[in-house]
Amino acid sequence: MSSEKTNLGAGWWARNLDDVDREVARLAMLCKVRLLDPGIIERVVRNDESVCGTANKPAFDKLRTSLMMHYHVREKAVEAMGEAATAEVIAEIVANIRKRLGDRLGGEPS
Repeated sequence: MSSEKTNLGAGWWARNLDDVDREVARLAMLCKVRLLDPGIIERVVRNDESVCGTANKPAFDKLRTSLMMHYHVREKAVEAMGEAATAEVIAEIVANIRKRLGDRLGGEPS
């Protein structure tokens, strides 16, 4: 069996990443977290609730868990289809989320 990565199943991985990332975006909006601003994702993963614009511990906990799920799914996608293809999928998802939400999640629009 070849160790070369393929695009076989790319649609499946894209759907899974999109599902997780939509949930991350929804929860970030609920918590008023500017997730795409520099350093914010890392602070959420480290369980720093001070990044929230509103107090909602259950939603913040779900946001943190969803981010951890994103990284898990991303790791599996990289194993299945390679780093470059996975990065393309994630960039497209972020662009689509940014179209729907504008700058409410922070960061610089591309």
